[in-house]
Amino acid sequence: MSAVSEAVTTSAMRTREATVRRFALTDTIFRSATRLSAILVLVLLGGVAISLFAGSWQALSKFGFSFLTTEAWNPVTENFGALAPIYGTLVTSAIAILIAVPIGIGIAVFLTELCPRPLRRPIGIAVELLAGIPSIIYGIWGLFVFAPFLQTTIQPFIIWVFKGIPGLNSLFAGPPYGIGLLTSSLILAIMVLPFITSITKDVFDTVPAVLKESAYGIGCTTWEVTRRVVIPYTRVGIMGGVMLGLGRALGETMAVTFVIGNAHRISASLFAPGTTISATIANEFTEADGELYTSSLVALGLILFIITFIILAIARYMLLRIDRRAGA
Repeated sequence: MSAVSEAVTTSAMRTREATVRRFALTDTIFRSATRLSAILVLVLLGGVAISLFAGSWQALSKFGFSFLTTEAWNPVTENFGALAPIYGTLVTSAIAILIAVPIGIGIAVFLTELCPRPLRRPIGIAVELLAGIPSIIYGIWGLFVFAPFLQTTIQPFIIWVFKGIPGLNSLFAGPPYGIGLLTSSLILAIMVLPFITSITKDVFDTVPAVLKESAYGIGCTTWEVTRRVVIPYTRVGIMGGVMLGLGRALGETMAVTFVIGNAHRISASLFAPGTTISATIANEFTEADGELYTSSLVALGLILFIITFIILAIARYMLLRIDRRAGA
């Protein structure tokens, strides 16, 4: 009887050892695969940066720092400057985010706190469908529908309203072209709105119900619950949605190309035509017939890469400070 018992014990120990070895092997494979994936991302990122830098070296070596401070863009004389595309990219993206963020957060608050339950899903699906519309469709709609509407109604009214106000009269001055920086900013705001709204709504849904119920129980209004409970609890997720929308706005190409006017100049008026880095590359890369011309366009891509990196780094730093302040 003892021999049988010893055999069973030995078999059980062997089975246990085999199971432990199998789990250890699986865990090692999983750890190696995830580490390889992380390294692959860094390698791809470094490869993109090196390729952009190598392709833009000719333009950067010839123009130097003046490439960032020169507005001129003349392929005939091979005189290139990135100031106008940089200005257009930053202005349109900033205006788009300033418009889309409060509207997106407002829609998310409505869907999670105020909207009747039967309407939440249809409205949420409608918002998410906006993200699935191709950018070229936004561009065509903006050029043939939205821009003429702005040209005949909104822009003349804004020019008339701000005509006598110093500062604002130059910001909204000039003939109503329909296309221009403001039009492209509004199109970008519409395009990034579903991203910000969807992510903000999802993070709002993660707020524990007990926190909101406790706030309502002591007499807080919906505005107070949103401002003092929901938004502080989900600030990291909201910032992530804003950064995703900003990244989409910075890199958007086709929609902006249709409605911005594609003019390499800087104007104080938001109604004036302009250009962005992405629109310039899309418009002119196939026509670039010289090495310096091509290198200048690649340099624009490198600048956009650096701008995006800097903005994301600033966002991460802001989130780190917020977390430290909350922990303190």
